[in-house]
Amino acid sequence: MSQVNGTVLKIKRKLSMLLEKFSMGVGDRFGHQAKAQLQAFINAKADGINVVPVWNKSHREHSIIGTVPSDVRVAADAAIKECSWEGSYYVDADHINGGNVEAFIDCSDFFTLDVADYIGKPADPKDVEAFVAKYSKFTAPFTIDGIDGELNVTADQISEIASKYLFAVKEAGKIYNQIKSVKGEGNFVTEVSMDETDQPQTPIEMLFILAAIADEGIPAQTIAPKFTGRFNKGVDYVGDLAQFEKEFNDDLAVIRFAVKEFSMNENLKLSVHSGSDKFSIYEPMSKAIKKFNAGLHLKTAGTTWLEEIIGLALAGGEGLVIAKEVYAQALKKFDELCAPYATVIDIDKSNLPDAETINGWDGEKLAAALTHDQSCDEYNPDMRQLLHVGYKVAAQMGDRFTSALEEFEETIAKTVTGNIFDRHLKRIFY
Repeated sequence: MSQVNGTVLKIKRKLSMLLEKFSMGVGDRFGHQAKAQLQAFINAKADGINVVPVWNKSHREHSIIGTVPSDVRVAADAAIKECSWEGSYYVDADHINGGNVEAFIDCSDFFTLDVADYIGKPADPKDVEAFVAKYSKFTAPFTIDGIDGELNVTADQISEIASKYLFAVKEAGKIYNQIKSVKGEGNFVTEVSMDETDQPQTPIEMLFILAAIADEGIPAQTIAPKFTGRFNKGVDYVGDLAQFEKEFNDDLAVIRFAVKEFSMNENLKLSVHSGSDKFSIYEPMSKAIKKFNAGLHLKTAGTTWLEEIIGLALAGGEGLVIAKEVYAQALKKFDELCAPYATVIDIDKSNLPDAETINGWDGEKLAAALTHDQSCDEYNPDMRQLLHVGYKVAAQMGDRFTSALEEFEETIAKTVTGNIFDRHLKRIFY
């Protein structure tokens, strides 16, 4: 991208930062794969498929690895320049809250407001009462195009939903206003995230959550609900596929209805978190977004880190040695590494080979165990999940690990690009 073109793009996006119809969040925990990740989007664009990259990294990941939010911006900007990408791209302050947002404000232009911890906290009774009164018209039977049959909602149901979610939405409003006070209105993309909670939101709950978001003045462009089933890190979806498909379609219908009913952003779209490698739901998701002519934001994170380990294994030599060491240390630190991710992993420890066994493997065998190919007999989802949460081990290796990423860049880049392009972009957006 030339300096002139880059400047034009920057001015254009500052005036009206509207997230494109299709976007995909790509985590890059060690900040070395932005170029390889971007190549997947370049490949898709060459096929006529326009999906914009969103580099995301959470406060927790920065804390573990020892990076700072501005590092993500630097890596993304460098990749954009080197690859001459002339489309939009974003840097996401992933899963931030009021306590840590400040460090992300200057360098991010996409903010995932995570208010799941506030769901269920009691809202002001006066706010609940006013909300019920405002939306009392929905106590008469009504329909939403795309959802079968009439919907019947009582005032008590609206009150219950408001009591459960209003406090969380108001917290999102506080964070949004904090960002806006620095960046200015319209200069960033806002997502409201409620996925990290125990129970999925029903379509009716989604409707009134969106009403509350509109009332709060949050110009949300994506909404991340909790869906039925388990979205474990780095492996396939576990749950009732038919139920997920119904929920996903119903949520798309509700969003389309809410956009008109509550005068929300026309490009408001669903965001699917922990979306990497959920291969079994990609087909119904793809069908649904085509049916509704709807947008989608798919958020992934640790998939690229796993591809780095796979690439190191395939590179052999010191790369393979490091990959084996990371696994051995992850086994030793199993409880420490897994505890923060307990709700999004299911690891059968009996299926984890010991370090001595792994030491006898060649790079091809280790890579096959970690590569998410369910047709391969060597694939081991328990090993994959352990290493997904085991990036702290690599971080503790310091320069030794990052130097290996540079030394074996060519091999790693192939696995990173191939994973995003072939397993993700092609399966959903084509």
